[in-house]
Amino acid sequence: MKGTRILVSSPTRGVYEDIIVVGTPKPGTCMELVPATEPVGGLFSYAVYGTQAASGGNFVAADGDKKAVAVLLEKDQEADTYNDAYVSGDRGRAYFPAMGEELNMLFQNQSGTADSFAIGDEAMIDDGTGKLLAVDSDAEAQPFTVRETMAALTADAWVRCRFNGAGGA
Repeated sequence: MKGTRILVSSPTRGVYEDIIVVGTPKPGTCMELVPATEPVGGLFSYAVYGTQAASGGNFVAADGDKKAVAVLLEKDQEADTYNDAYVSGDRGRAYFPAMGEELNMLFQNQSGTADSFAIGDEAMIDDGTGKLLAVDSDAEAQPFTVRETMAALTADAWVRCRFNGAGGA
């Protein structure tokens, strides 16, 4: 992880969106719009990537599916840290990164694997957690490239990454 915030790049070039958070995600998690839900006070509801499966829709069905990438930022840019989880109904902020921007992304510890990551490894988004994983052969998109060495993850961890675009690599 570089620094103590999710966004590493400065100045930023992506798009911010104020949202209503559904669930209890931590910053650095990928989010998606909750379908068929009206905005509250002008804010749309977002849940963790892959939890909003909809038949016939353009929603995530598997790890590594192509989808617009919205990254959850810290709750309060002054008081809260990257490790402070949200609660359903909280007002939050999502960030749609521009290609080439760097972010500290939350990687999922897959039980029993002790995954390691090297600089240049590609990562996909996990369906249902919104956290990043090592790319597998079924991935449609590899939207992030690892920018630091992480040896043998035994717990979820934030890792410095470059955004490759929603289609990835």
